[in-house]
Amino acid sequence: MLNSASARAHTNIALAKYWGKRDEELIIPMNSSLSLTLDHFYTDTQVTFDDSLTADFFELDNRILPATKLTPFLDLVRQKAGIKTFAAVKSFNHVPNQAGLASSASAYAALAAAASKAAGLELTRPELSRLARRGSGSASRSIYGGFVEWQEGHDDLTSVAVPIEEETDWKIGMLAIILNAGVKKIASRAGMQHVVKTSPYYPAWVKESQADIDALKQAIANRDFTQLGEISESNALRMHALNLAARPPFSYFEASTIRAITMIEELRAQGVSCYYTMDAGPNVKVLCQEEDLPTIKAYLAPAFGTENLLFARPGQGVKFLEGDLHG
Repeated sequence: MLNSASARAHTNIALAKYWGKRDEELIIPMNSSLSLTLDHFYTDTQVTFDDSLTADFFELDNRILPATKLTPFLDLVRQKAGIKTFAAVKSFNHVPNQAGLASSASAYAALAAAASKAAGLELTRPELSRLARRGSGSASRSIYGGFVEWQEGHDDLTSVAVPIEEETDWKIGMLAIILNAGVKKIASRAGMQHVVKTSPYYPAWVKESQADIDALKQAIANRDFTQLGEISESNALRMHALNLAARPPFSYFEASTIRAITMIEELRAQGVSCYYTMDAGPNVKVLCQEEDLPTIKAYLAPAFGTENLLFARPGQGVKFLEGDLHG
């Protein structure tokens, strides 16, 4: 057996965030979430099932790495396909790893698509979403483009992402301020577990999450950018408040994070409609309309450098690629 397939998936940034699991093994979240898929950040992955291999093989950005993390996920694919063949996985990641820019979302969405096809499976997009979720919860959303909701569900079948508006004509996007592209000090999985166990605010977070999603859907339908931004910003701050209230507390913020937030608030005070959000990492993402992008970049560039301001528009869902990957 020597079957190969390649796929590309984009990252997504949650506007209403997922932070905590109900089931660690199946990765069933405590609450639903809503995201925007981005075109600028993506992962290309090629998977080849090869009978000559004696173990799974993993190459990322032309560097050979242990396949330890990928093997349990590939085992799920092998189980579904009824095969035992080991796989060679080759990936090129066009997004900083583990820095709060959703690299795991694009990585596992691309892996789910490429591995399932290479194994001879023809999965529907909901099936791909469920499979990607088993690698990284946010990867369930990267199967689709545009605005996407990951419905919390209660088991493997019902916890799945669904598209809200894949082909959006709304001229909005995210400006990522890359403050630190290094590995974050606390992995998302560990941070979530600690918060669920120790943060006294956690029950309120779960209770309020659905209200945020309902309001975001209304904002999307009405093209109400102010409502979209205000809810996204407050949702992010409440997520990080959970971390500060944990025992012991922790934070993904750095001094530059606070500086970026302050500058976004200054821009808004000057009449520029823009809002910030942050995930598990120090980097700040600015939700804005394309018409305001030149003003925002000009204001932020002296502080952070033009090369560290990366704009992304709404992106596409996962797609299959032809031929071998070359980076």
